[in-house]
Amino acid sequence: MDRISVVIKNTLSTIYSPGEAKSIMMIVWCDVLGKDPMDIYLQRDTQLSENEKALLQDVMKRLMLFEPIQYICGEASFCGKTFRVAPGVLIPRPETQELVELIVNENKLDKPRILDIGTGSGCISISLSLLMPQAIITAWDISDEALKIANDNNRLLNGRVEFAKKDILTFDSDHQKLKYDIIVSNPPYITQSEKEDMERNVLDWEPDLALFVENDDPLLFYRKIAEVGLDILRVGGWVYFEINRAYGTETVEMLQAFGYSNCSILKDEFGNDRIVKASKLLC
Repeated sequence: MDRISVVIKNTLSTIYSPGEAKSIMMIVWCDVLGKDPMDIYLQRDTQLSENEKALLQDVMKRLMLFEPIQYICGEASFCGKTFRVAPGVLIPRPETQELVELIVNENKLDKPRILDIGTGSGCISISLSLLMPQAIITAWDISDEALKIANDNNRLLNGRVEFAKKDILTFDSDHQKLKYDIIVSNPPYITQSEKEDMERNVLDWEPDLALFVENDDPLLFYRKIAEVGLDILRVGGWVYFEINRAYGTETVEMLQAFGYSNCSILKDEFGNDRIVKASKLLC
């Protein structure tokens, strides 16, 4: 490896796992410094300009404070596209991409109406709009900062999502006449007691508003969405949730108590319970 890349990797290895350190090093090398990855593989001795040295020093300082590389770069990859991200929104995860792929593969309606609740960066709703060009998609969030980033991503990626500021916990479905075929949500689901097991690059940097729920009510958002869904979801429509792997069974039982059918739990690529889906069959 190039000696500079070795120094980057070894420095990062003091706080990250070897795999993470290597992955972050490659992003710094290619995306931040704009260098050729072949420099590393061919062990070329690369020289940095004074500006590049200053940039690298600043980036490494931020990384050693556990700032996610995605926030440093201002972008993250999701469903083959590059999304703008900042500390006001969650960084898109591979598990969430699986949620998008499931919805695309399972729904072949001519013009489905889809609602994304708690959209954050807009990664779910915008990806669905690009992969399902026939769909009519609306996305809600409570955060002004998140909605600004989502709208920017929608514009930059030529998405077709209509965004609105709404708080699902106070939403009154009595005034909602529009019906949806699909409701999807990746709401806050990490309990406060799980904080001590979290990595600092998540805990110190990503927004609490999008991450945490109280220990005594881990299904708070799922229950409210399920309740609202009874009014705004069409008969035969589906809800898709990304979930806390510890509460898959409880989420299904809650949906069944509301009268939802065809409830199931799906595992993510890491073998964890991660997605719950259910259909509304009530008239």
